[in-house]
Formats: sequence, structure tokens, C-alpha cells
Amino acid sequence: MRVLFLDLKQQYDSIRSEIAEAIDRVLNSTQFILGPEVTAFEEAFAHAQHTRHCIATNNGTSALHLALWAVGIKRGDEVIVPVNTFIATAEAVLLAGARPIFADHDECFVLNGEELERRMTRRTRAAVPVHLYGQIADMRSIAPFVERYGLTLIEDAAQAHLASLDEKLAGAWGVAAGFSFYPGKNLGAYGEAGAVVTTDSTLAETMRKLRDHGSEQKYRHIIAGHNYRMEALQAAVLRIKLQYLEAWTQARERHAKKYCELLQDVAEIKLPSVRDGARHVYHLFVIEADRRDSLRNFLEQREISTGLHYPIPLHLQPCFAELGYKEGAFPRAERSAKRILSLPMFPELKDDQIEYTAGAIREFYGGGGGA
Repeated sequence: MRVLFLDLKQQYDSIRSEIAEAIDRVLNSTQFILGPEVTAFEEAFAHAQHTRHCIATNNGTSALHLALWAVGIKRGDEVIVPVNTFIATAEAVLLAGARPIFADHDECFVLNGEELERRMTRRTRAAVPVHLYGQIADMRSIAPFVERYGLTLIEDAAQAHLASLDEKLAGAWGVAAGFSFYPGKNLGAYGEAGAVVTTDSTLAETMRKLRDHGSEQKYRHIIAGHNYRMEALQAAVLRIKLQYLEAWTQARERHAKKYCELLQDVAEIKLPSVRDGARHVYHLFVIEADRRDSLRNFLEQREISTGLHYPIPLHLQPCFAELGYKEGAFPRAERSAKRILSLPMFPELKDDQIEYTAGAIREFYGGGGGA
């Protein structure tokens, strides 16, 4: 049996006619950048995320930069970000002119208030917790911390569409939140796309100007901005897919439950930790595994594809060498990077594929391939 890590073709086949109609509508309109399709998606996504405003962008990195830029993060400021995340989180801080300050993760692979306090300095102006793999960061400790010290809270929700904690959705905890619609995300475009959500109308107006060269009308530029506009084709695709997001999310939750049932007694792996009161939407199903690389090779031999998210913590990336961090600075993240393994996870995954994957893992640790 072959088990893909991600199969976007199955999803496309299930909505092919709707996608074709939406794309044809855009092509006939010849309105390819922003316009009514983007506005309609912004309204729909804001409603889905229980917020007032959605500002659609060309990708998730731009969304984070736009939010940091709009709230006034600048050169000389420090912004705390987790060290276990995709590089875009820290890149957005650099794009705003500020310095990223790295922090370690907890047992759920996410940031918490205790770690924020450990990393805070007199120059700290903001924090960007990442809702990683589909689970919200420990906002019960983060939100009071940033309020107590007057910090700006920007959420990186790129992997957390519809995720929640205590029934409060990702994107509703801070002043703004950045989302990604990269094709492999739970809500994915057919190209690059992203968005910022916020309840602050003044901030939303600023971000709308900044994403479109600082203009409020064509050729009238109020401030110097950038080109972070969303394409109408991506908005049209996302509007279709948004209608299925809840059902697809429930499928991911069922798959995760089955993985856990089948693997719960395998002592050599650690299953995902889910915080009480959290809705983990399983953008990725990440385990920690003894002899990770050997296990991955064993699964590959059985045509089971896996992923590594993320094999090199940010403080050990060559591009951040000038920040001065050394190996040993973030022991949790460094240990996890050697053990994490992402198993196949997508809504259309079949039960027999999960059973085959779990069976192969059990075989490996039972002596069938671990030597």
C-alpha cells in the first residue's frame, strides 16, 4: 500500500466542478487583483473566524509583516517568537526592522507565559506566539502576561484555521493574527495567499492601505506601503474551500483519534499532547520517536511518506548566526528537532492507510526493522 503524506489531488477531485466555475467567473470578470472576489472571501473568512475584519494578502509571511508594521513595531524593538517554527515568523519581525528574540516550547510544542517572562528585556515590545501544528499556544498564560507588561500580541495562526482554546478561536486573542493559505494548509489556495484578521477597525484600515502601496484610492497614496494584495483567483478558490473547512477539520480530528488509539501503547514514541479545553485541528500529526531517522527510512521503504517540521531550530539556522545564539540555548526545541516526525494527515486519508502506517511503526519497534 502507498500512503502519501498529503494528497491534494483527492481534495481537488471532490470539488472540481465548483472550482472550475469559480475560476471561470474570475476570468470572465477580468478583475484579477483584489476586487469583489477578494472582498467576498474577506467577509466569509472573518465570519468563520468570529472577527470583524479580514485583510487578504498575497501570502502568510506578508500577513505577519503587515500586522507588525501596522502596530508600529520598528528598528530597535524586540519581538519574542518561538524557536520551533517555520522561518517566516522570525522573518516578519526582521522585515519590520525589529530583532527576533527566540524562546523555547512546552510539552505541546508551543510558547507559554513562563518562557515569555524568561526572554523579556526592556526592549521587548511584542510577542508572536505560533499556534503550531494546529494547536493554539498556551494563551491562558500568554494573554495575561502581555497585558500585564503592555506588550502587543500578534498571533501566528498559519497552521490553526478553526483551532480554539476554551472555545475562543485562534486569531481572537491578540490585536491581530496572520493566517497562511499555502496549498498544504487546512484551508489552502492553489498558489500563495494569506490574511490578517483583527477586531480593531482603525488597525484594519491601516493594513488595507499598507497592503496596496499606502493608497485609499488609485494613485492617491496616504502612506508608503507595499504590494501585499491577494489575487482574485486565489480568493475564489478559498471561498469554495471555506465551505468545507469544518467537515475537513472533523475528518482530521477522527484521523488523529485513530492514530492515537493504534499507537498509544508504543513506548518508543510520544503522541501529540493536547491541552485541556483545546481544539487541535491537526494541520500536522507530529510524534516524537526514538531512532527517528531509522523509523522514517523504514516507513519510506513501505511507501509511507512522512515529513520533518522542523529539523533545524531557528537559532541554529545560518541566517540567524549574528543573533549570537549557540547550541544548547533551547534544549527542548533542540531535543525535539532530533525526534519529531510528521505522519500522513489530510482529510481524505483512509482508515486502512492509517492502520497500515500504525502497523508499520509497531513492526519497526517490535524488532521487524529497528536493528
